[in-house]
Amino acid sequence: MDAILEKLEKIEDTLSSQSKERWLNIKGVSEYTSLSIPKIRRAIQSGELKVSKSSGRLLFKACWVDKWLND
Repeated sequence: MDAILEKLEKIEDTLSSQSKERWLNIKGVSEYTSLSIPKIRRAIQSGELKVSKSSGRLLFKACWVDKWLND
């Protein structure tokens, strides 16, 4: 029984870490949060929302978006 619980905990940890490492573009953030793209752009400009611009596109980790929403 303990072995099954350990395996379930490992599976849960893996799934939760994968969902938080998911990358979203600005449209994805808008759909994920139900907020408008201009509202998201304002949060980027004010420094409230962390963004990666290294690829030439605005990309966000889902955990960054969650943190922004919960602050």
